[in-house]
Amino acid sequence: MSFEEQPDFARQVADLNNYGQALNSCESVDEVVSLTLEAVSLLFDFASTTFIEVRAGEPAIIESTNPSLSVGGQPSTVARTAVETGETTVVTGDGARVSDDSNVKTALAVPATIVDDVVAVLVVRTTDENVGDSYATPLEILASHAATAISNIRSHQELERARTDLEKRKEMIELYDRLLRHDLGNDLQIITGFADILVNELDGDRERYAEKIHRAAESSSDLIQRVGDLVSTLEAEEEPEPRALNSVLTSVVGNVRSQYESLTVEFEPTEFEYHVYGGDLLDSVFQNILSNAAVHNDGAVTVSMYAEETPSTVTIGMADNGSGIPAEIRDELFEMGQKGPNSGGTGLGLGFVRALTESYGGSVAATDSESGGAEFRVTLQRV
Repeated sequence: MSFEEQPDFARQVADLNNYGQALNSCESVDEVVSLTLEAVSLLFDFASTTFIEVRAGEPAIIESTNPSLSVGGQPSTVARTAVETGETTVVTGDGARVSDDSNVKTALAVPATIVDDVVAVLVVRTTDENVGDSYATPLEILASHAATAISNIRSHQELERARTDLEKRKEMIELYDRLLRHDLGNDLQIITGFADILVNELDGDRERYAEKIHRAAESSSDLIQRVGDLVSTLEAEEEPEPRALNSVLTSVVGNVRSQYESLTVEFEPTEFEYHVYGGDLLDSVFQNILSNAAVHNDGAVTVSMYAEETPSTVTIGMADNGSGIPAEIRDELFEMGQKGPNSGGTGLGLGFVRALTESYGGSVAATDSESGGAEFRVTLQRV
């Protein structure tokens, strides 16, 4: 008999919906797990229930009513099969048991998938040999509710960690900013003043040396001012909030196309219909990266944009066919002040990109593209 043909079908659906609403109101993964196990115990008559969470592709037991299984332990074969296939898996006979003295006859593993990733698996064991849709379907509904709740909680946890890290970094940046502006800045003013006097009073090699000192001091003062402006910009940035990625990218791509005739951007707006967490400066992240492709490559260059999603994030890839990333700066590409050997810029652009992206709970990385150019990947939290 199928789930829909059960005499108490309407009541069970109502119970599942009520639990679904309650699960989405949970504030911790532990709450989700406890409530899910409670639902299974009230709605079904199983020998045991095990809740498994899958993080980064690795399943682990979060809670189990089976005394032979421990929290944090390795799931059974039936659970791993469900994770690998993404499909409900049934095992009967000896393979269903986790202890020799058990009278269990069937093990049922129900995975819950968000996008293409398995987030959670419910494993139930029963003395019943006939396990059909009457068990599998309601468990799949319940597992789906639990997985959605866990995915939302994990996303919020990552965002909160990013906000905490950002506050700590802001404190350090503010400290360095004060040191640069007040201590080093004052010293550079003195150096610049005396160097200017020497330039007017010396000649020959001594005059050239004094001019070099003067230029170096002015360049350093200018860099300090730029860093200070950057710090002020980051401090003024609002807390991340939901933003339409499609709209942000369409505007940015339109801007860079109009600014750089040598740049071709392959961009299909419909592939980026996501909502992500970001601030008012989210467009600057993509503006910087796409502009760099035009500025740091000779001749025409093409950037191909693509999107990759997980249950909680979306990654925006930008791969170009240019000259690639110089080996000497690869490891420190996103450090403030880092720039290529032939760059005339300040090196603050990609440092700014990383600071902004991380302030939104995301990340940015760079590698070589398949065509030998550079490929940047910006990962943001999905709403």
